[in-house]
Amino acid sequence: MRIQWSLIAALIFALVTAIFAVINVRSVDVNLIFGVVQIPLILLIIGSTLLGGIIVGSFGLYRSYRLDKENRRLKAQLAEVQEATGYVFAEPEPKTAEDQPQDKQGPSL
Repeated sequence: MRIQWSLIAALIFALVTAIFAVINVRSVDVNLIFGVVQIPLILLIIGSTLLGGIIVGSFGLYRSYRLDKENRRLKAQLAEVQEATGYVFAEPEPKTAEDQPQDKQGPSL
């Protein structure tokens, strides 16, 4: 469900950015180190948005990679400790309907 909300938020942000870019179509001067370039503002807005998305996505991929690497290391460490001690975690018992809390409602008026 979280992925769906993230996708919806990303689409709304893309739509707002596209509308904002289309409204601003005049050319602007962009000062670079080696000179000045005239670029349509629409390209500047869309390019900046794409560059920001690439940067944020790269950080997300790096964080995911780092967490996966730590997860593998911790699983190996857990297996090593279990092998050394002989301890095995008990499997959790599946919950039944009787284990679920019942909503206690008073008499309806």
